[in-house]
Amino acid sequence: METGKASYEELQQEISQLRAELEEANDTIEAIRTGQVDALIVQSENGHELYTLRSADQTYRVFIEKMTEGAVTINREGTILYSNSQFARMVGVPLSKVIGLAFAQFIAKGYKDQFGILQQKGWTEDCKGEVKLVNRDGGLTVQLSLTTLELDEGFSLSIIVTDLTGEKETQRKLKQQNDQLEKINYALELSNHDLQQFASVASHDLQEPLRKIQMFSSLLRNKTTNLPEDARMYLDKIIASSERMKQLINDVLNYSMLSSDQLKYEQIDLQRLLQELTEDYELIIQEKQVKLVFEELPAIEANKGQIRQLFQNIISNAIKFTRDHVQPHIVVSSRRINARSIDAHEQFDGPFCRISIKDNGIGFDEKYMANIFSLFGRLNSRDMYAGTGIGLAIARKIVEKHNGLITAHSIEGIGSEFIVVLPVARYKS
Repeated sequence: METGKASYEELQQEISQLRAELEEANDTIEAIRTGQVDALIVQSENGHELYTLRSADQTYRVFIEKMTEGAVTINREGTILYSNSQFARMVGVPLSKVIGLAFAQFIAKGYKDQFGILQQKGWTEDCKGEVKLVNRDGGLTVQLSLTTLELDEGFSLSIIVTDLTGEKETQRKLKQQNDQLEKINYALELSNHDLQQFASVASHDLQEPLRKIQMFSSLLRNKTTNLPEDARMYLDKIIASSERMKQLINDVLNYSMLSSDQLKYEQIDLQRLLQELTEDYELIIQEKQVKLVFEELPAIEANKGQIRQLFQNIISNAIKFTRDHVQPHIVVSSRRINARSIDAHEQFDGPFCRISIKDNGIGFDEKYMANIFSLFGRLNSRDMYAGTGIGLAIARKIVEKHNGLITAHSIEGIGSEFIVVLPVARYKS
């Protein structure tokens, strides 16, 4: 009985001693972490070894302790000499048990060789690598940043452990969104192709009966000499409406064809191209006594057919929307700029050109700015000014296809200025 009592007392004493040692160890760890001591002793193959931090600055110790990344210091054998609380939380092990363990035991099975190579490299140069840590939740993908740290007795390896869970989730979501965007783009390409096919077929099918309406109306008007005046007027309206419908069909077809990505780019001399446009409009320019001025214009890399149509649509509008009893005056000028912006600074060899087409026509109220570039957008009566209302919508789409910008400024009754920004060389945003 006395023997049992003695054994119980011995056990109690042993437990008390172990508790005291545990408290002492915890106090020591806390003192190291908070900078109250700057040395520790570790049992190794060579016996007890003393490790002293060269700088025992408490501020830096506290900073490392408060970091959201894990921070670990290991010796040549890979033993953890120091760990902050964050790393202990990452691996799900109490901080008091982390110090003195091999860092490699927290590396997941499939990553141990990778970590071995990274650790070896870390002793000679700063390096980074992605591995997986083992914890109670199954694993944690992290980035290890390794660099050497000089102590009094030699060098140790400092490892910053960054949790990549949030980054991986962001990458996953980004990939998911990119995949979804690719599907949408593919569906859009199919839709655009179908639209082009439909527009082409519809154009052909609509123009055939339209040609017959125009032809028979003209024949009836010209061959019948004793038509009443009102009947002749009705035939004129049929012919005029047919012509407008023909133009509308052609414009819709042209607009739909702009969706194609198969553009042939070439070097275009804008000065020469606009001179050619002047020749096309020679009769109406003479008739309306238009003063058309082209200042020095650059050469650009673009699709010639579309750029020609762009300026044709804008200049024809300027010629069309003139004021009564005022000589039409149209000035086309340009300057090189340093960025893809309407308000970019001028630069002699800038990668973009800013082209201004300014007129002294009827102008428009800028509150209707959104309307002028929209499909079928009209601000004026068809009876006063002919047209389909697609010209500027086509101009905008051409500019966008060339990764440019287009806008306008106007004062009603004074005139308008259309500004086009185009890349000098072929440009992809």
